[in-house]
Amino acid sequence: DRRARQIAQASSVPMLSRRALRSAFSSARKALFSTKHALPDLNYDYGALEPTVSAKIMELHHSKHHQTYVTNLNAALETYADAEAKGDTAKMIALQGAIKFNGGGHVNHTIFWENLAPTSAGGGDGPTGDLLAAIEAKWGSMDNFMKSFNAKTAAIQGSGWGWLGYSADSGLDIVTMANQDPLTSHTPLLGIDVWEHAYYLDYLNARPKYLESIWKVVNWKDVAARYEAAK
Repeated sequence: DRRARQIAQASSVPMLSRRALRSAFSSARKALFSTKHALPDLNYDYGALEPTVSAKIMELHHSKHHQTYVTNLNAALETYADAEAKGDTAKMIALQGAIKFNGGGHVNHTIFWENLAPTSAGGGDGPTGDLLAAIEAKWGSMDNFMKSFNAKTAAIQGSGWGWLGYSADSGLDIVTMANQDPLTSHTPLLGIDVWEHAYYLDYLNARPKYLESIWKVVNWKDVAARYEAAK
């Protein structure tokens, strides 16, 4: 009997461990999906990017549009956590689109704000060092890079983003994404929003003019830091 009890106790340890692991994993996922995302503060005032981007555009874009993505993302994640707890797989699948759209909107805009800076804080000052060398090696010059970036981004049908991304396989690339789809094939370094809410009050339907102007407030120090971290 004693030997039987020892065998039974020994055989129960892996089962308990698996249960503990499943419980811990479930708790971790619940914590992840219940985390409340928040609208990030800007490192500059709404009017700091004028005349390239007006204070009105910045206020609407940040406090209204970005806030909406954050609000809807939190709601979608909360609903997802509830569906997961109930084992409602169909509901979980149905929520993927809302999570991708609003999560992408939140991630994309958070990078975008940090990619910009007032001219008084170095906005518009071109890249230097390894980043500049990599751009020139790929496109020949900064002017060529900006022309290529602007052309590809202006050609986006409807709404979307133009990105400078880094991949270990191909190095620097210009990638365009539709809607709020996040850039996942590369590490995002620089993103330019070409949804109309990003520029229409200032540039009307002249997307190419907006793209020509936005370089005046690009924060290349932030882009360079992302590049160094990605390599």
